[in-house]
Amino acid sequence: MPFNPRYLVSAIGSMPFTDVGYAVDLTLRRMAQAPAWPQLPQLGMNEQMEVQIAEGVPCLTIDRERRRLFFDASGDCPQAQARFYQTYLEATDAEPGQGDFSALGIGRDFAAGLYALEDRLRSSGRKPPFVKVQSIGPVSFSLNVRDANDRASFFDEQLRDVVVRAGAAKCRWQIQRYRDLGERVICFADEPVLSSFGSSVYLSVGRAEVVSMIAEVMQAIRDEGAISGVHCCGNTEWSIPIDAGADIVAFDAFEFGETVALYPEDVKQHLQAGGVLAWGVVPTSEAVREQSAQSLADYLQRVMGVLAAAGIDRQLIAEQAMITPSCGAGPMQSDDAERVFELNQAVGEEMRRRFGF
Repeated sequence: MPFNPRYLVSAIGSMPFTDVGYAVDLTLRRMAQAPAWPQLPQLGMNEQMEVQIAEGVPCLTIDRERRRLFFDASGDCPQAQARFYQTYLEATDAEPGQGDFSALGIGRDFAAGLYALEDRLRSSGRKPPFVKVQSIGPVSFSLNVRDANDRASFFDEQLRDVVVRAGAAKCRWQIQRYRDLGERVICFADEPVLSSFGSSVYLSVGRAEVVSMIAEVMQAIRDEGAISGVHCCGNTEWSIPIDAGADIVAFDAFEFGETVALYPEDVKQHLQAGGVLAWGVVPTSEAVREQSAQSLADYLQRVMGVLAAAGIDRQLIAEQAMITPSCGAGPMQSDDAERVFELNQAVGEEMRRRFGF
């Protein structure tokens, strides 16, 4: 089914609030056409993006005293992995959309906003055109979460495979919970570590492995009938999420808006095939205090013009554009975050006005 968002407004996920009801109110008010369940890291460790998907992942330990997450291969780890694979394969072998991923889901204590938005939508009977869910991507998870020897789990082939399949299961479980709450579901894998890909820190991280890991999660999302997306809040090689099959490539357009024009052929093919760019034009920093909807819309038109100058039709760029904040707003002051979502909504409205959508 074609997806022509025409400056549809949504969010990356995190908010700085501790009042879950208020976060949901803001979500429904500022992104009514595509609400994203709010991640609330200020509520505690459980809502940190890696910890949030830790339940059901074999051999994964949450050390709350030291506030860290790590893989521990001791004890019954082989048996735990075997049980995990059996559960995963039984779910994926079922008819499309019928697999039971509940054993690999996310509990209410780990994602208060996920359940609160679900409860609100169910009780209201309102069904927006889109709903958005999200999870940390497998590359970022496996490079950030280490084993007992302090080696990134990415470099252990078995653990890397577990991470990919666990990430895919978390996405599929969320899609199944939300699929009757909106006309269509969008699911993002958030990959902040891609901004460091190719740096001296990750020289041993191969592009093929990165693309393959993300691609498996993107395929799982599509297998559940949802629209897939990858978000990176820094500069990266933008052909990576495109090659991985992401329907939506979401990026920090405020700081790196012109960088997508460095990959004109990849981006052109992506858009012509029905892919979308989610322009994170509203800064999730103190810079938001100096911006207006008009200034951000003017800036967005300019950087879109750079992409058009690289040989891509302006109307196509506009048809296949979403508007989001540049990144999650979780670390921000509450007043600044309020302004982010206010401007996010206003920029979408202004761009639709300018293009007659």
